[in-house]
Amino acid sequence: MLMKVVMALLLPGILVVLFTRVTYNGYIGLILTVALITASVYKGYTNSFLLIVIDAFSLTAGFWYAQRLAQKARS
Repeated sequence: MLMKVVMALLLPGILVVLFTRVTYNGYIGLILTVALITASVYKGYTNSFLLIVIDAFSLTAGFWYAQRLAQKARS
């Protein structure tokens, strides 16, 4: 369970940043990452509400960081 929590804290945020850098659009990166997490929940890999909340927190932090990186690149 501890490994799932650590992965839920790190991976969604990293994926948002990665997809944002690849697509040059933060919203598309967020949508792609949400689609991957939705698929994992549907398949049964995320089996508790706590993990879903941690995923959502990581998504928010990753989106914020990706937007911050994009603003730095523009200026």
